[in-house]
Amino acid sequence: MTDAVLTGAGHALPAAYTQDDVWDGFFAEHYADLRSARRVFAGSGVTTRHAVANPVHEDLSRWGTGARMERFITEALPLGKQAVAGALDSAGLAPGDVGLFAVATCTGYATPGLDIRLASDLGMPAGLERLLVGHMGCYAALPGLAAVSDYVAARSRPAVLLCCELTSLHVQPARNDLSQVVAHALFSDAATAVVLEPGARRGMRVAGVVARTDHATADHMTWDVTDLGFKMGLSPRVPDVLARHVGDVVQELLDTAGLQVADVAGWAVHPGGPRILDVARDQLGLTEEQIAPSRRVLAEHGNCSSATVLLVLEELGDVDGPVVAMAFGPGLTLYATLLLPV
Repeated sequence: MTDAVLTGAGHALPAAYTQDDVWDGFFAEHYADLRSARRVFAGSGVTTRHAVANPVHEDLSRWGTGARMERFITEALPLGKQAVAGALDSAGLAPGDVGLFAVATCTGYATPGLDIRLASDLGMPAGLERLLVGHMGCYAALPGLAAVSDYVAARSRPAVLLCCELTSLHVQPARNDLSQVVAHALFSDAATAVVLEPGARRGMRVAGVVARTDHATADHMTWDVTDLGFKMGLSPRVPDVLARHVGDVVQELLDTAGLQVADVAGWAVHPGGPRILDVARDQLGLTEEQIAPSRRVLAEHGNCSSATVLLVLEELGDVDGPVVAMAFGPGLTLYATLLLPV
């Protein structure tokens, strides 16, 4: 079977704001009755984030879900177009070359969706196959990558995966709920895209995927549709669950290629938060330098849900050796993907 090779990447970011500015300008008042909120924001590991709806300038916390979904399409289309166009340009392909276009998002829904609207706008062929990876959360890029790579290997045609997440559209009314504070301190907006080609002689081939779901901890991370947007539920026990599984998941992934942790040249770990990165580092025996690309993405961009792990892959740049990408989300689910240089 033909290898599926990652040959191009692109991203698009809305306007930036600093963590201090959004705290001083909105959340300090929003959480005036919750004394620990300032400490959560200060300890988030985030310096700068991006938002299509900066709460300092417009408060969406009382918007209905319908209005938020309309805004999603308005904002997501130009960001998605820019990310996909950048990925195609870096791969040296035209929109007409694409056989499958996959879109992952958990922050907005519409029919016709982003996949149809962007395919038309970009000039992709009428016979294009499409796939929507919906509501999987922060790890969705990796099952999306697995599905896209299977298509490329089986059909010998190029494919594009877009992850577009606009978490700023889901700011919630003030509640005495620490998990909401954590979510509002971490999450951010971004669109990221990658191109995979069959049998390419440059880039990184998708060499393996491992998934693990701990069903006993399904209530630790939730993303519920409410009348006021989508509401995050986040347990402080999430890092402890990851600690139980991350070592076994990575070892299983590396065993498929006869590799050890020491053989891995680059680590793209989804920066769900500082403690998540601490757990991955400690359980895998990594150095702080090895986890630094994920720390930088967290600091400069925040947690952009499914788009984030692709930002970390871009941050790694050209790595001379195997790369492991990992992401975590509702379920509680872990995904790990092995990329090997061609």
